[in-house]
Amino acid sequence: MTRSALAPLTPTQLEEGASKCLALQQSGQDLHGKRPFAAILLGPDNATQLMSSLSLSHVRHAECELARNAADNYDWDYLAGCTMVSTWEPCAMCAGTIYWAHIGRLVYLASEKTLQDMIGAGNPENLTLDLPCREVFVAGQTKVEVIGPLSDEGWENRVVDDARRYWSKYGQS
Repeated sequence: MTRSALAPLTPTQLEEGASKCLALQQSGQDLHGKRPFAAILLGPDNATQLMSSLSLSHVRHAECELARNAADNYDWDYLAGCTMVSTWEPCAMCAGTIYWAHIGRLVYLASEKTLQDMIGAGNPENLTLDLPCREVFVAGQTKVEVIGPLSDEGWENRVVDDARRYWSKYGQS
């Protein structure tokens, strides 16, 4: 099964989406004491923010929550033209949920490998999997376009710098 064509994502739209997502991660920590993970959903115009989510717990990750809510509230074909922007690379669970929600594009700012390097292996606050989201998506029957990590653009460093505030409470960073 093929997806509808996604509108090209311009550098300005990418910058604006990344900025909104990092601001959400920052406010999640500052205002709500949440873990440093955030995701937003952009409409097919790559500019309209439809939804957002923070990480709620070890199993209620920002990307899963957002994908589930989007699937409950938007048409399957409409979501195929949408873009999820996430501060961190989605884990296998989140990638699977993005796939099943039929979201057409994922942009992530920082890699899961960078997260593991920052917090250390075996950290009970976040037991990362060594399974890149691209590997999950390639196993599917429909394509999910993936852009990330945005290290050349400086976003990965900004996400890491912000997340260190949280992880330093756990002796990591």
